[in-house]
Amino acid sequence: MAKPHLLITRRVYPEAIEALSPHFEITDNQANDTPTTKEGLVAAIGQADYLFCTVADKIDADVIAAAPRLKMIATGAVGFNNIDVQACKARGIGLSNTPDVLTETTADFGWALLMATARRISESERYVRDGQWKGWAFDQFTGVDLHGTTLGILGMGRIGGAIARRASGFNMKVIYHNRSKAQQEYGAQYVDKAQLLSQSDHLMIVVPYSPATHHLVTAADLAQMKPTATLVNIARGGVVNDVDLLQALEKKQIRAAGLDVFENEPALNPGFLKLDNVVLTPHIASSSRATRGRMVMLAAENLLAHVQGQPLKTPVAI
Repeated sequence: MAKPHLLITRRVYPEAIEALSPHFEITDNQANDTPTTKEGLVAAIGQADYLFCTVADKIDADVIAAAPRLKMIATGAVGFNNIDVQACKARGIGLSNTPDVLTETTADFGWALLMATARRISESERYVRDGQWKGWAFDQFTGVDLHGTTLGILGMGRIGGAIARRASGFNMKVIYHNRSKAQQEYGAQYVDKAQLLSQSDHLMIVVPYSPATHHLVTAADLAQMKPTATLVNIARGGVVNDVDLLQALEKKQIRAAGLDVFENEPALNPGFLKLDNVVLTPHIASSSRATRGRMVMLAAENLLAHVQGQPLKTPVAI
């Protein structure tokens, strides 16, 4: 009996290929790990029974319509806003994601990005590398403290909770806002959105992207923040209105921002590149070898479960 055909859109770790190969005929992108265009996906997916995609792949209704044999999609990410869930539901196509395994690593990175932003690490490193450092001074690259300040968390899910837990080591007051009141763990206090914006010395954004959270943070929200505040976005591009944020940074309405995600990424707004008060990273919050390896293997395990007639390990309810 012929093995089902699995299309893998990007290079994945060899242990996943080893686990999947006995069960699937695989078409992958191991040799040339470049983003797959929509046209490329439509051309490649026609014979696919299964799809292993990433957050960078837009699996819209056109792509799904081009895959008459498709039974299941496994995304190697927590978020699935890049996938047309309703089109999957209409066709009875299964969908899985990779929650939990990246929580701690993403929380670690959120703190790394926050500290780099508050203490002007990227800016000062460029200064040294450019040969501009001529000596020590009291007011050289003065940043803002984390210890003893107020950390605001917009979105108190798994990652938000892990971020809040780490704040105790900095003796920070933690406030949060969520669509519903999460369990108030780690001493975090629920506040409304206006209070979160006005009281936070540092605001960390970790809400999932959806139509309800599109442009959740706009110019009006940024205007409520302290001029000394920092904003860190490790959620998804589109949660923050990047044009509004860029203007707020240019006008020093807020002190600084750390951004791991962007609208229309990787084609981020070029205005960010001109600013010193923003730290930019290429969507790497979960990028440790151990965690990315677990994400890939969990996606593989979901594919194996489906093809063997077993329940998915981490299904997306659709």
